[in-house]
Amino acid sequence: MPGVEFFNLTPGVFMYISMLDFKRILLKLSGEVLAGQKHFGHDFEIINKFALDLKKIHDAGIQLSMVVGGGNLIRGRDIKIYGVDNVLADSMGMLGTVMNAIALKDALERINVKTEILSAVNMPPIADLYNRERAINFLESGKIVIFAAGTGHPFFSTDTAAALRSAEIKADCMIKGTKVNGIYDKDPEKNPDAKFLPVITYSEALQKNIQVMDAAAFAICRDNKIPVIVTSIQDNNWSDGLINKNIYGTLVKEA
Repeated sequence: MPGVEFFNLTPGVFMYISMLDFKRILLKLSGEVLAGQKHFGHDFEIINKFALDLKKIHDAGIQLSMVVGGGNLIRGRDIKIYGVDNVLADSMGMLGTVMNAIALKDALERINVKTEILSAVNMPPIADLYNRERAINFLESGKIVIFAAGTGHPFFSTDTAAALRSAEIKADCMIKGTKVNGIYDKDPEKNPDAKFLPVITYSEALQKNIQVMDAAAFAICRDNKIPVIVTSIQDNNWSDGLINKNIYGTLVKEA
């Protein structure tokens, strides 16, 4: 793939992915990351630290946008089992992402990083309604943009929202920030013999039913030729790796 090289480390361990030219990225962040060890709600010490990482990326001249999930507050799919209407359950999940976006915006602006929230659901004065042209203008003017409320429709995950926004703003790359440092052939937390996959195609991810993102998100990225990098943002050096164009993780790309 043009602009991407691979460097072997210790045999059988990992690879670094070197992205030689990217100016605009979208970071997909799980809501659980904002809860830290609490596993629920907000750990503002973690959020403040994460904001410093984002500031480093922003100050390096990279146009940065984000989609954040709401799993630290509520998951629509988890409450559906109690009989909550599917549409209403997903609506509650969308609101959770808006709360997370506000927490991140506050942390960033306290360290003098101008940040805008664009919501798929109209909710003035909390957040402006998403508009593609405005989003691109904000990015080009040096602001971080946080996309909230998913796609604005039920039955779509925030992963799908991240892929959709990546395509709309013509992001050079989508970063999927997780708790693990890449994609494995099976759950590494449950299977010590899980094999790390440094590179995988979109089609392979769909065929193997890789759970790091849903099928709709993979398909959008495939159809729009958006490379996806899956990496751990719990690694203290993840932002430096991004700035230095050496990311420790898995690349999902075209064949």
